[in-house]
Amino acid sequence: MTLYTNVSRNKFNSGLLLLIFLVITILVAWVIGQAYQITWLLPLVVIISLVQSWVAYYYSDAIALVIAHAVLLTEQDNPTVYHLLENLSITAGLPRPKLYLINDSAPNAFATGRDPKHASIAVTSGLLNKLEKSELEGVLAHELSHVGNFDIRFQSMVVVLVGVVTMISDFALRSFWWRGGRRASSDEGGRVQLILMVIGVILAILAPLIAVLIQLAISRKREFLADSTGALLTRYPPGLASALRKIAADPEPLEVANKGTAHLYFANPLKGRDGKASWLQSLFLTHPPVEERIKALLSGGGENFKIK
Repeated sequence: MTLYTNVSRNKFNSGLLLLIFLVITILVAWVIGQAYQITWLLPLVVIISLVQSWVAYYYSDAIALVIAHAVLLTEQDNPTVYHLLENLSITAGLPRPKLYLINDSAPNAFATGRDPKHASIAVTSGLLNKLEKSELEGVLAHELSHVGNFDIRFQSMVVVLVGVVTMISDFALRSFWWRGGRRASSDEGGRVQLILMVIGVILAILAPLIAVLIQLAISRKREFLADSTGALLTRYPPGLASALRKIAADPEPLEVANKGTAHLYFANPLKGRDGKASWLQSLFLTHPPVEERIKALLSGGGENFKIK
């Protein structure tokens, strides 16, 4: 199987997951609206989704950089990393993203922005100090691949949808306790409405969990894709694999990261069980296990990097 086959398959799977995400959001809103006879709920959800998507589209990059306490890094500040990113951008045929520095000794990085023309890559001081040049190049190529694959826009959309699903579910559960029982017993056709209420409550409980699992599944698939694309850019998969090993082995958590931003980073910044984990634990990882990423990079003596 070639790299381009993997790229096409992962993009299709990610698109399918996003479609499922949208169906869940609409279904939850519709069922709750029918159960409680709230005709305006579904239009309201659509409006809120559009507003939040607009904010995420135009301002998610700035918000992420502020949360990370990132400052602009110029060519004079660090010519080596600046030129590495510049050369990789030329190879990838992309505009050079703005480069930012996070003053933290934990090695990590992330990409953000709405498209390749408005993209930024942030690296920690620990990444610059602890990695060799080939390893650093691999990490930058990985993050640049997120830019080229439009992962940064895609992830913002998914985060918004998770928020909308959670908000609807919370509204449904509150509505059930406030007035669900009264309406089901007094209205004509109460049996049908009661069934819808039960379905609505089940969806309200399960939807946030399903939404988070879908978000994490999309994030993990995108990491594999960015690893493959980044290795193709550098033509040296062992550099990226070595960076993964070194970053995973580093015991320091990233102080500026949190559960809401963890999925953005090159490797799990919270230092949970990112290596070996049980089946249940692996469902809630923001990143694929490091050993799986390394195996995918180096498997078959590099057969994933055949170019046709």
